[in-house]
Amino acid sequence: MGFPKLRSIVLDAPDARGLAEFYHHLLGLEYRPGDEPGAGGDPEPDWLVLTGDGVRLAVQRDADLRPTTWPEGTVPQQLHLDLTVDSVAELDRQHERVLSLGATLRFDRSDDPDEPLRVYADPAGHTFCVFVE
Repeated sequence: MGFPKLRSIVLDAPDARGLAEFYHHLLGLEYRPGDEPGAGGDPEPDWLVLTGDGVRLAVQRDADLRPTTWPEGTVPQQLHLDLTVDSVAELDRQHERVLSLGATLRFDRSDDPDEPLRVYADPAGHTFCVFVE
């Protein structure tokens, strides 16, 4: 008996191109051929795919998306991504980079001696963690 294979992690966003660009720059993922900016397709695409290091991250346009309000809880996060770095110094370096790409800091536990981390919301409001592993 076999198992289904996970094909993609899919994130909804009011601006699919904007969120794809955010993750392209944050994670160094590459666009699927034909999905690159300026590839001659729809200027406001409904679906874009990024790939790299065995990961396939897709972004689907949803004009009615309500961003998570975590940690307040009005709109739950439902899904989040965990990203890791090797040191607190790298956590701090990535913090500046993540903010410059358009993310918003939601929670800061970077001074925790056991598991330093920060939680951000991407430009569409999805939460993701960056922590020291």
